[in-house]
Formats: sequence, structure tokens, C-alpha cells
Amino acid sequence: MKPLQSVAMGLVIVVLVARFHGYDALPDPVGWLLVLLGVRSLPRAVPHRDGLLGLGALAGVVSAVVWFPSVTDALYDADASLGWAANLPEVLFAALLCHALAATAGPAGDLKAARWLRLTRTALLVVALLPVLVFGAGLTSFELTSYVAAGLVLVLLICLLFAYAGRPWAMPPADPAEDPARATGAAPPEGGTAPEA
Repeated sequence: MKPLQSVAMGLVIVVLVARFHGYDALPDPVGWLLVLLGVRSLPRAVPHRDGLLGLGALAGVVSAVVWFPSVTDALYDADASLGWAANLPEVLFAALLCHALAATAGPAGDLKAARWLRLTRTALLVVALLPVLVFGAGLTSFELTSYVAAGLVLVLLICLLFAYAGRPWAMPPADPAEDPARATGAAPPEGGTAPEA
């Protein structure tokens, strides 16, 4: 499976909900495991891989905790903004992923993909901030709108990941010798590419 396909399939599991006696039959931690495997397989030229792995792991841990209906109910009963805070690692991961992929696609000459990824990144950041207006400013009439917007932007991201999965800039080299950092296990400088052999 291509790295972005793995990430996209993981996000599909995260986004879809199939309730069975209060539990999600599509457990989000399984989705986050697929996401992390996909991120690990991305080319070393993709920046912020460590940040993506950290945010993805955090989102996976949070999703494992809130998978239990009693925890989710307690969060929303205490304060609806706590439910938003629990979803924040997921949205920040998605925004950083768009940013990192756009930074890889642009220099590779795939300007249309870079534009779409930057647009999606901006939409994700807006979605992350909408609950501040809903809960902080008391604009509760926008609560449903913020949830719908978040869902639509995540579906857009999933579609883009599937569409760009086969692009050369999103694929690891076929020969590990072409990627010295991958062959030796050494990480390139943050935001940079692997050193030339």
C-alpha cells in the first residue's frame, strides 16, 4: 500500500462512526495505527515527519481514551469545549500533514497539488478555531456548522490523499540505496532532505 493510501484509509476509519452498544465498531486507534504506518513510509524529503508522528500518536492515544462511551459522555456533560479539545490533535495533525505535503509537492513541480493542500491546511486551521467562537463567544448557533465544516474538510483531505498517493513526491524510493537516510536509519535535518551519497 502506498504511504498516502495508508494515511487516507486510517483517516477513513477515524472519520466513520458505526455505533454498537455505544462503542464505535470502527475503533479510531486502529485508524491512527494505519496513519502512523503511512507517515513512517513517506519519503524523507517530506518535512516535519517527527512532528506528524508525534501528533498522530497523541491523537491515537486520545482516541483510545474517548472510545469508551462513559468517557465521551463525561467530557460533553462537563463542558462541550472539552470534546473539541479532545479532537484538536486530530485536526492539528491533518493541518500539519497538508503543510508538509504542500512543501514537498511545490518544489517537485506539482503546483496544483500544492495549492489544494495549502487551501485544505487553511480550512483545517479555520475549523480548529471555530469552536473558540462557538464556546468562547457563546455563538452556539454555529456549533452544528463547525462540526459539519470539520467533517467536510476531513473528507476533502482524504480525497486529496487518495488522489496524490501515486505522485512521485509522495512515494518512497524503490531502491533504499537512493535514500541514504532510510538505509542507515539517520534522519535528515528538520525541513531538509537526506544528504546526497
